[in-house]
Amino acid sequence: MELPREVSPLVQSLFSTARELGYIGPAPVHAQVERSLAFTVVAHPARLALDLGSGGGLPGLVLALTWRDTEWYLVDSSHKRTEWLKSAVISLGLADSCHVLCERAENLGRGELRATFDLVTARSFGPPGPTAECAAPLLRVGGELVVAEPPGPTTTRWPSRGLDELGMSCVATEAVGTPAGPVTLSRLVARLGCPERYPRRVGIPFKRPLF
Repeated sequence: MELPREVSPLVQSLFSTARELGYIGPAPVHAQVERSLAFTVVAHPARLALDLGSGGGLPGLVLALTWRDTEWYLVDSSHKRTEWLKSAVISLGLADSCHVLCERAENLGRGELRATFDLVTARSFGPPGPTAECAAPLLRVGGELVVAEPPGPTTTRWPSRGLDELGMSCVATEAVGTPAGPVTLSRLVARLGCPERYPRRVGIPFKRPLF
């Protein structure tokens, strides 16, 4: 669970800039990278993956560097953050495997990328209900959503009744040990195709969450 040694100095430099710009949190860069690598323990390597709310590239860029055979879509609704991501993708030599999209997830879920992805990742994208509603339409049947959990209890964050609405179920929540401390991740699976009524129009999943 580590990045290739030769990319580490560049990664450190890029994420230090992202931290200065406020695109990632204030914690040390190496700790944030290590915590992002926890996704590789819970998620299965995918052919096609999407990172919701990529912002400063955590975990999307870190996972793209680790899983070189995966085609990634890094999605954020901020023009400034996606312009930075595009520059970072080029600097890291990932232009052939990473696509950066400045778009709302609700719009993507109703477009040509619907029911496409093997894996969707989310770190600080939003509360459980909106995250599930934005991810479910993007997943193929059998695809998985892996979400970083905040500190505290997780037992009520993914109610089965709400997930049933989206054709999903939560199959595991586990704490992954890293040199920067444990990271709790939940893995949800798309059991069925997401109903056509989801996602609702832009903003509604956050204003009126399913759960």
